[in-house]
Amino acid sequence: MEILVISGLSGAGKSSAASCLEDMGYYTVDNMPADLIPKFAEFCAASGGRYDRVALVSDMRAGSESFSLLKDAVEQLRRPGTTCRLLFLDCDVETIIKRYKETRRRHPLMRAGESIEDAVHREAELMRPLREFADFVINTSQMPSGKLRSELSAFFGDKASSGALSVNVVSFGFKFGVPLEADLVFDVRCLPNPFYVSELRDKTGMDREVCDFLFSFPQSRTLADKLRELLSFLLPLYTEEGKTMLVVAVGCTGGHHRSVALARALAAHCAALGYQTFENHRDITR
Repeated sequence: MEILVISGLSGAGKSSAASCLEDMGYYTVDNMPADLIPKFAEFCAASGGRYDRVALVSDMRAGSESFSLLKDAVEQLRRPGTTCRLLFLDCDVETIIKRYKETRRRHPLMRAGESIEDAVHREAELMRPLREFADFVINTSQMPSGKLRSELSAFFGDKASSGALSVNVVSFGFKFGVPLEADLVFDVRCLPNPFYVSELRDKTGMDREVCDFLFSFPQSRTLADKLRELLSFLLPLYTEEGKTMLVVAVGCTGGHHRSVALARALAAHCAALGYQTFENHRDITR
């Protein structure tokens, strides 16, 4: 069982980190009191593997006295059969002040008549021992959400896969509209159309005869190669940016022949690169 405890300065991005970790397969709990963590760990251990990767956020909302309890809880859980690590999110004062001004929320340590800056400095001093105790420290100053996701993936992602990116390759017909969720749209109506071959009209790009006809043309083979090359270039960039799902839409007129055949070829290429790949032919039965 793996337990990741997330703490850090208020406004440093703990909730955003928890959302990223949830996308990576962690079961996340926000605002977990430190003295409940050992009990929650016992519950997870008895779940039969249902909660084998857990991320718990514990911060100033639980009270400043909770940090000694949090340290004790982490040390208690570092035992055989359980991996317990502490992630601390740090941030500079200027960035935290900017974030609080944008959200118009009150810092949990602010006293009447006190500035956010004073509260942040006091919190940083209170949390200094916890920061020094942490297994991982990430400074989120000026860090966009995609970069934070990339950092978390590097530390806690599944090293057996190509990051956290999944690719959904969708074929469609332009006469039925472009898929709203598409990130990349490739128009293959420029290729020879099997629809105008009588013995292929009632078949689809799932049939070997249609694929053989389509890829018998050099322009079809060249376009497929160039799209494979483009995806080989783009997918690592999307992964580095922190994107978790990329929708690649391939369209022809009706969504039966050309788009299906090209979508299948691109899906096979993405899977061969090691990405989790899904294939969907939206309009093939229309």
